[in-house]
Amino acid sequence: MQSSRLELDIISTAESFTNNFSDKGNFDFSVQSLRKVDDILEELCEYEIDNDSLDSVSSMVGSYIFEVARRNYGGKYYWIQDREQPVLVTGEPEFSISIFAFDKVRGRIQNGKEDEIPYYFDGYINAVEKGKESGYCATIV
Repeated sequence: MQSSRLELDIISTAESFTNNFSDKGNFDFSVQSLRKVDDILEELCEYEIDNDSLDSVSSMVGSYIFEVARRNYGGKYYWIQDREQPVLVTGEPEFSISIFAFDKVRGRIQNGKEDEIPYYFDGYINAVEKGKESGYCATIV
């Protein structure tokens, strides 16, 4: 199956993240690596960040989170025009669990610990497991 342009862009951006932040930890696309991602975002909470920089960080870190999800649980990317960002949908057609990682990264930087990435990702994993059992459909926010 051929990868979409969107998928290739997200993979490329996620791999750039792993290279750019290799001094901060081992970003191997494991679920455990999201703890280090959250540590980086915690550091960013201390700074005043303009919207362009926030968009850039949300895209780069969000792409990494997307790829952790896709590589571990599968899924397909779709572009959501009215939100101007991608969504990853896991489980179709048997079930459907969607995540908007860019929004979550932005929220983590703006809101602090209440939007912690590992907690968010645990919600995604739990929803995928529930979907496999029952055909559950949800968007994790």
